[in-house]
Amino acid sequence: MTRKTEPIQFAGSKLGENRHACAFFNSDEDAYRVLMPFIRDGFACGDKAVHLVNPGQCCNHLQRLATAGIDPERARQAGQLEVRTNTEAYLRAGRFDQDRMLDVFEQLAAARSDFRLSRIVCQMDWAADRSHIDDLIEFESRVNRVWSCHEDAVICVYNLAKFGGDAVIDIMRTHPMVVVGGILQQNPFFVPPEEFLRERRSRKARE
Repeated sequence: MTRKTEPIQFAGSKLGENRHACAFFNSDEDAYRVLMPFIRDGFACGDKAVHLVNPGQCCNHLQRLATAGIDPERARQAGQLEVRTNTEAYLRAGRFDQDRMLDVFEQLAAARSDFRLSRIVCQMDWAADRSHIDDLIEFESRVNRVWSCHEDAVICVYNLAKFGGDAVIDIMRTHPMVVVGGILQQNPFFVPPEEFLRERRSRKARE
């Protein structure tokens, strides 16, 4: 898909054709320092903001938005801001269903109504549970097919302290863009979905 909107400034670079990025941080402070200019710019541009945060962090997140000069209540009333917990979004009855979430994101992309695009920020701590990680990695690859058809920018935020090295490597390989050390870059390790999923199936068969 050829993007109709201008490239989006983020983390010292730009999101152009590829707008599905994983961002690795060591702390919440590091994450907000990099993410907040991107979030603030989105509000200034009139983009829709969808934020999936960790349970118990909604109030803190809204306070951070307010400190950055954003009026969360006004933005919510205008339909520009949607804040949900990541467990509410990704898990139903404690279970992660890849197909359901693909439908959720497809509907989300189609439902931004008067906004030119959505800037979606997903805190991914929920997936650190080993019972979810394999499905999550496959999902991160599959969802590239959704985001390749839409203008939206999607940032998947991972806390490096909560994910093992093997998981981090596979997560990186499912995103065309990556933020490491606070800098956005084209991901040289990205593997297209068809190839990545074929490799995963082969690996599972050998195991």
